[in-house]
Amino acid sequence: MKGKGLNELKDLKQISIELILENQNNFGSYVASPDYPVYSYSWLRDGSFIAYSMLINGETDSCLKFLNWVDGTIRRYKFKVEKISEKLANNQTLNPEDFLSTRYTLAGMEAQDNWPNFQIDGYGTWLWCLAEYCQLTGDDSLIEKYQDSILTTIDYLAKVWILPNYDCWEENGDKIHPSTLACVYGGIEGINQFFKTKELSVLSEEIRKFILSNLTKDKRFPKYIGSESVDSSLLWLSVPFNIVEPNHPVMKKTVQVIENKLLYEGGVKRYPEDTFYGGGQWVLMTCWLAWYYLEIGETQKAGKLFDWIKMQSDEEGNLPEQVYEDASDSDIVADWEKRWGNAAKPLLWSHAMYLVLVQKFNSLQS
Repeated sequence: MKGKGLNELKDLKQISIELILENQNNFGSYVASPDYPVYSYSWLRDGSFIAYSMLINGETDSCLKFLNWVDGTIRRYKFKVEKISEKLANNQTLNPEDFLSTRYTLAGMEAQDNWPNFQIDGYGTWLWCLAEYCQLTGDDSLIEKYQDSILTTIDYLAKVWILPNYDCWEENGDKIHPSTLACVYGGIEGINQFFKTKELSVLSEEIRKFILSNLTKDKRFPKYIGSESVDSSLLWLSVPFNIVEPNHPVMKKTVQVIENKLLYEGGVKRYPEDTFYGGGQWVLMTCWLAWYYLEIGETQKAGKLFDWIKMQSDEEGNLPEQVYEDASDSDIVADWEKRWGNAAKPLLWSHAMYLVLVQKFNSLQS
């Protein structure tokens, strides 16, 4: 039975930390999932949240190793950002291969496939994670050490943030996504605590104003600009990237729709139209809604989600990407299983967000 039979000497927090450490290679990158071949890469977005979970749970060396890996990876592909600058200066069209990748091999090399790679959320989350590391450790020497990769990332984001690109689910590449822009905003704001430049302040405020000027008809955040749908990743606009405060009317209305349309049997789905493995409840997004509840003082609601999350672990303590036992269309599930096998388990990002949630609960009690 789920959640039962875990090693009595270990709780899920300890298991999660050990699992993440075991799946961080010598390069410093984290494999997305060790037992799901499609996820045998490292995403900057997933990895930054995983590194953050390590940071706030006392595993600062693990976080630092990941930051070092990203620094080296960005410097390796700096030439692509320089090429983008040249093409824009000459009014040339940008091609998909011009952009930085969203995922890399564990050694930090571009994957040679047709994956939808133009996503910019990972570059924002890397800057944010770096800023969090410097703040929480009190060591800002990395700002100078990583100056080349930081400036390259800022230059890249300043040029491409307004362009349509794939969302955090690798979908809708012809749209602009508020949750993606929240990652960019959070990264720029975070790193500007150390640079303190007017240019970065103007950039982040421009992004924020753009998001707030593109709400749905009922004045909430849309799944993407021009859409009336909703997505649980919109929680990022408040937690942790603070486009608006958790109790802001726009955020509260957005969360109300997330609760009505995406909260199902204790877990949170990605978006109403989701068909990936039948569109089940995602552990990491359930963690996110619980995190949001803690921010607004709804500890009882957060606790119920927390209990559901723990019950999704198997006998070895592995947390899945999603739970799709109650999928409305079993044929869709069968199609995905035939194509890629069973859904990812364990997923390091799920374990990371569980660790974040544990720490947020603990901070309320200290």
